[in-house]
Amino acid sequence: MAYVITEPCVDVHDRACVEECPVDCIYDGLRKGYIHPDECVECGACEPVCPVAAIFSEDDVPPEWAVYATIDREFFGPAVTGLGPHGGAADVGSAGVDHPLLARLVEH
Repeated sequence: MAYVITEPCVDVHDRACVEECPVDCIYDGLRKGYIHPDECVECGACEPVCPVAAIFSEDDVPPEWAVYATIDREFFGPAVTGLGPHGGAADVGSAGVDHPLLARLVEH
């Protein structure tokens, strides 16, 4: 199971997880990071460095934030960014968008 970035990260976007990720699978949206589920190697290195405890293994996401597993997965699909498996976030930079559901879940 991949790791998921949940609601506490929204508008915090600290990036400590990005620096710790050995496979560069954490992509930037406008308001939060997104872990690519097909690129994540499930090492867990990102989880303990998150200053707001927003990162969980997909199986361990608290029920109130379960939708974030879907948000992270759909972010990479054709309806949002179309990134698909890319092989590294550093080459992409900011995606310039967030999953549309994010705006409905968390207001600015």
